[in-house]
Amino acid sequence: MTNEIRRIAAEAGEAIMKTYDGPAEVETKEDNSPLTQADRAAHDCIAAALAKLTPDIPVLSEESEGIPIEERLSWKRFWLVDPLDGTKEFIKKTGQFTVNIALIESGEPTLGVVLAPASDLEYFASQGNGAFKRLGQAEPVAIHVSEADKARLRIVASRDHAGPKVAAMLEKLPGAELVSMGSSLKFCLVAEGAADLYPRFVPTMEWDTGAAQCILEEAGGAICTLNGYRLAYGREDLRNPSIVAAGHPAIDWKSLITSD
Repeated sequence: MTNEIRRIAAEAGEAIMKTYDGPAEVETKEDNSPLTQADRAAHDCIAAALAKLTPDIPVLSEESEGIPIEERLSWKRFWLVDPLDGTKEFIKKTGQFTVNIALIESGEPTLGVVLAPASDLEYFASQGNGAFKRLGQAEPVAIHVSEADKARLRIVASRDHAGPKVAAMLEKLPGAELVSMGSSLKFCLVAEGAADLYPRFVPTMEWDTGAAQCILEEAGGAICTLNGYRLAYGREDLRNPSIVAAGHPAIDWKSLITSD
């Protein structure tokens, strides 16, 4: 099914790019996050395609409306979608925004596709089959987390906007190299071995992480809560707790976390 989902992500990417070069029409949602016509177009494209491909599997998207909590909690299998992750990056035209589609089964992501349509950069994985990266017309290549140089860990963060917990972590790592990236591509940098850690202590939602988690796990990494548990899905509260995306298992990231 992975190739069908890749095709659906590509179609959503095309819908997004149709409006990319023009001025963005931006609305503000109840949580003060931006919403553009591209978000809606990608959502409509993905929702319709998934309903046709797997009519028996429900869809939870960032742009879904009115799904009762009781109904969501009864789902054992569902599609988890962020049709345009990084709307602010889209508005700023950095190219660092993505289409994200994950299949969640019994609380865990078993298939994931992340597509950056502006650069035609794609990451995808399915449980037990490894993780892959494709750029443009090139054939997909297998990706894996890299061995970490503990004296010079590569951390996905911004020194200017890191927040106190990340700043405290960086104080313990004077030789750390900071890597900057937008949207779910941050997780993919860890998956392909271009970064070692991505600490995320500000809020994310389930659809921000599902697809990328499958990719990172199949590449040999993990997304964990701060107590070390694997991030799970299908919860009553769709907001994720603070998390760390880690590459090589030898990285002792817990020792870098400052407790409250």
